[in-house]
Amino acid sequence: MTLDEILVEIKNAENIVIMAHEAPDGDAIGSSLAMCLATRNMGKNSYVLMKDIPENFSYLPGREFVITGSDIETFDLAIVLDCPNIKRVCPEFIPYFENAKVKAQIDHHNRNDMFADYNIVNHVSPATAQILVSSFEYLGIEITKEIGICLLTGVITDTNGFRNSNVTVESFEFASWALSKGINLSKIYKQAMLTMTKEKFEAEKLAMNRLEFFADGKIAFTYMTIADELELGLKPGDKDGIVEIGKSIEGVEVSIFLYEKEKGYKASLRSNEYVNVSEVCLMFGGGGHIKAAGANLNMPLEEAKKAIIAEVTKNLK
Repeated sequence: MTLDEILVEIKNAENIVIMAHEAPDGDAIGSSLAMCLATRNMGKNSYVLMKDIPENFSYLPGREFVITGSDIETFDLAIVLDCPNIKRVCPEFIPYFENAKVKAQIDHHNRNDMFADYNIVNHVSPATAQILVSSFEYLGIEITKEIGICLLTGVITDTNGFRNSNVTVESFEFASWALSKGINLSKIYKQAMLTMTKEKFEAEKLAMNRLEFFADGKIAFTYMTIADELELGLKPGDKDGIVEIGKSIEGVEVSIFLYEKEKGYKASLRSNEYVNVSEVCLMFGGGGHIKAAGANLNMPLEEAKKAIIAEVTKNLK
């Protein structure tokens, strides 16, 4: 399936729905809004199905087209972004995808189920937003300043501020282009990466106080419960970045952050040099990227902690 074929489907469509994975990050949000704005500029009736957008992304253009449901039961085209399998989309949004006349997806995760009619997957791209940059350029779709802000947000957040090893020459080339168009890169970086609410600060402080080390300091572990979230008054996005705390400590190869869900715990993992945390998470039905991945562990805290640490330990040198 080619980009040209997806462009044909976009041109043929009137109503388009766009969605990404549950608990969306900067790449999922930025990519979705960029696609929505791009297709709206083509005269399409496009919307983004999304909920719980963190406050630090309030600057992004196109948020007025974000909805949590629609009277349109059958969209002409459904586009899923930054999502390796349909199960990671919010359950209440999945019927909109399944009922769509045509289904497409664009993603950069290591393992992808190829669940759409049209699948554009680039495993080596550092962000789905960066795939959209090259895709829009190839298809002749204008990247306006508003679209550029959304795409740059995706690239910045999924490369951890251009600090991760997945960053590419194209990442910096796009940043340079954005600067030349008057897009305030430093402002986006500060808002997306550095600004935090008081509640987020308290969450990070709690996680740091609970930090434990295993395997001679190669594993950092912390956790958070639903009771903690309620007590701190956390909002969507306030837990983002907590897993990076352990990763930044000298000698740590893998950082693990568990946070409680309705059933069990969600594990978020980051590695520094050689451990493929995507393979680790795959053992629990999850996945992601080589150095950033996650999984759901439907078990009590101590059991989940023991299981994930044991699996990570197997992969240490």
